[in-house]
Amino acid sequence: MTRILVTWICLTFAVLAQQSQAQTLSVTTVTRPPFSYVEDGADVGFSMDLLAALAEALSWDYEIDRVDGFGDMLVAVQDGTSDLAIANISITAARETQMDFSQPIFEAGLQIMVPSDAVRRPSLLQALLSIELFIAIGLAFAILLGGGMLMWVFERRSQPYFDRKLDEAWFPSFWWALNLVVNGGFEERMPRTPFGRLLGVVLVVSSLFIVSVFTARITSVMTVDAISGNVNSVNDLYGKQVGTISGSTAASFLNRREIEFAGYDSLDPLLAAFEAEDLDAVVFDAPILSYYATHQGRRFASMTGGIFLRENYGIVFPTGSPLVEDVNQALLALREDGTYDEIYRKWFGARN
Repeated sequence: MTRILVTWICLTFAVLAQQSQAQTLSVTTVTRPPFSYVEDGADVGFSMDLLAALAEALSWDYEIDRVDGFGDMLVAVQDGTSDLAIANISITAARETQMDFSQPIFEAGLQIMVPSDAVRRPSLLQALLSIELFIAIGLAFAILLGGGMLMWVFERRSQPYFDRKLDEAWFPSFWWALNLVVNGGFEERMPRTPFGRLLGVVLVVSSLFIVSVFTARITSVMTVDAISGNVNSVNDLYGKQVGTISGSTAASFLNRREIEFAGYDSLDPLLAAFEAEDLDAVVFDAPILSYYATHQGRRFASMTGGIFLRENYGIVFPTGSPLVEDVNQALLALREDGTYDEIYRKWFGARN
């Protein structure tokens, strides 16, 4: 009898110890500011705060395992070495076949980040100082001077205005051609010879070309040239040096659109390549890039275009995990009591 009692007590303690150990969950994450990162030795971020709120609601104890790569985090869940993973994990059909997701914890999407100096504004001074404009003006002066001197050749014996010596005739002849183009000329100085009249018509027609070149150049710099080389939408990515993280939803999107890109293993080398000016644009999760552009990269990074390919983030579990239902119920409770909104405002401000 005593032996049975001792055996029962040992089994009871073993079960209690096992249950206690089971409550300490292994949580895998990866560094993705502002969702998950380390600051002053502590795990912080939107996802980390949400995890702490869930743990309090469900009476969890948990340990954080921070891995280097996003893929490593998902593998840890797939092979069962981690009870769950949380960061900025997009819910996709492909991932759903290999693991289980909670209900969405964040609404996001993709966006494009470009260097700040790539966002140029039209400059009238730039238009006026362009080489092409100087060439057009020089060509106009050459046509007017040449046309005026030809008129002097044809008209010098037919009307007093052109009856001058060569060294005295160049400016009056140029002035006559200029007035012809700008004001239609002087009635009393209308060409009298057949060749002079023909030349006058040619000069007037040429003036239309000169004015059109001038106007076109100004318009070009103020509109088309102002955005030349810029990336403002997905369609502008073709032919540019584009970067993203390999295996991400952004990489899948770029592949579907047949946009060539450089893939990086993690966020740090991607941002390092951007800062080294090796990339014209980065395509990745909008909140991640926006946080970088307003903090670490605020001096040289700008967001452009709107958010596209809307997607949701979720918490991921091994297939068949009994934790999923409890987490979903707790998430609903956190939304209802305002805890979720409080965490959201802390990291992203008020929701639109």
